[in-house]
Amino acid sequence: MHDGPGELSVTVEVNGQLIHGRVEPRLTLADWLRDDCLLTGTHLGCEHGVCGSCTVLLDDRAVRSCLLLCAQADRCSVTTVEGLASGPDELSPVQRAFMECHGLQCGFCTPGFVVSVTAFLAANPAPTDDEIAEALSGNLCRCTGYQGIIAAVRRAAEHMAEARGEVS
Repeated sequence: MHDGPGELSVTVEVNGQLIHGRVEPRLTLADWLRDDCLLTGTHLGCEHGVCGSCTVLLDDRAVRSCLLLCAQADRCSVTTVEGLASGPDELSPVQRAFMECHGLQCGFCTPGFVVSVTAFLAANPAPTDDEIAEALSGNLCRCTGYQGIIAAVRRAAEHMAEARGEVS
């Protein structure tokens, strides 16, 4: 819906909070999250959807926020890396696994990996190594060599299984 010349009205649930705003039609979801919502964990790398650093959950699906217009998220739910944990002093199972398994170095790509892995494990809670490799193929890291990230995905799956009461 139009609010004025060139502006659109949007209502987006971001990390559980309903946010109403007016945006230019060409504003990307990534830029809106970073600049208007001050959620800077969503990183901009390539701005072509290749690197995965800007990955967020849109209605629980991993998407590249640099490729989506903010207006496309109207009436949707967006979860950023800041919204994955249950509280401000908590870590999600995936975040905890990345820390435990040294799945990061510089940390630039880490939010995108954490969000992507969160969506992946929700859909596939007991992945094989080949499935993990395929799931990680949409995110690029220039520092780690991926071994810590792969280990973190395995560990996160264990954490999530433990939370569901499943014994390994």
